[in-house]
Amino acid sequence: MFEGKRILITGGTGSWGYELTTQLLDKKTKEIRIFSRGEFAQVTMKRKFNDERLRFIIGDVRDFDAINAACKNVDYIFHLAALKHVPICEEQPMEAIKTNTIGTENLIKASLANDVLKVIDVSTDKAVSPINVYGMSKAIGEKLIIHANKLEYKTKFICIRGGNVLGTNGSVIPFWIEQIKQSNEITLTDKNMTRYFITLHDAIGLLFKASEKSEGGETFVMQMPACRIIDLADVLIEHYGDSNTQIKEIGRRLGEKIDEILISPHESLTTYEFEDNYYLILPPFEVNGIFAYYQQFNLKKVEFEEYSSKNFLMNKRELRELLKKGGFLN
Repeated sequence: MFEGKRILITGGTGSWGYELTTQLLDKKTKEIRIFSRGEFAQVTMKRKFNDERLRFIIGDVRDFDAINAACKNVDYIFHLAALKHVPICEEQPMEAIKTNTIGTENLIKASLANDVLKVIDVSTDKAVSPINVYGMSKAIGEKLIIHANKLEYKTKFICIRGGNVLGTNGSVIPFWIEQIKQSNEITLTDKNMTRYFITLHDAIGLLFKASEKSEGGETFVMQMPACRIIDLADVLIEHYGDSNTQIKEIGRRLGEKIDEILISPHESLTTYEFEDNYYLILPPFEVNGIFAYYQQFNLKKVEFEEYSSKNFLMNKRELRELLKKGGFLN
């Protein structure tokens, strides 16, 4: 799919962008364009990869002219650019809307204008039944992506939704490891919280599978294990701490949920099992012959009402194995 193609990655200097770029280079891509705002982050990434197929473009998805120019002659786009920190988005809601919603609209327009083949939007569990600005702005972005398939251009738009990825920028795991080493304590907001987690390498692999299988108009949901946050803290303390390591509960931050949801009760009505690692949410309207396309797979409708992190919990042994796989328990 990607051999000999030009790829654009918005927000490409983050953790997802690094791993996505690494795996794309192995697929013999012709060119990978890294589009982001940070000059220093781009210089660092350029030095790390040192590959002539990478092209770095300073720009912001809020700026239509910039993203439109970056899309010229591009075959596929992975849309990673977003403001993601929940409290910051709560404190500066218009900034979140400008990037996560208006920026996505700009990307759609630029993709259509440049006859891009496919746009893959990477979304979040926080877009489901959202209670915070980050989730709300991403939820509208999802709606825009799916609706763009009705505009009768050749570009196909796909949404992929996942939860937390181990070790990404701002992730709680490296933060807690550092807390234990520096002050022999962990601060968590609420001991009752549950969250989804997956390794970055696996997340990108699932991203590719959805990109290759998609028809346009659907939402792929990664099947992800979840855990109680207190269990995650305990496992890290067992490995990095000692009997004196403290856990301090500091209270929920602005916009935080106790549990996260990847598929809502409303969406489960049109959700199907897809291969081993995905659920597939079909759109509420016909587009691209999508219903006929998926009939050939004889998909099984899901039996759950909602896909929530509180219902699919790992035990500590499984959590420990996941952390080892992610390289956090050396």
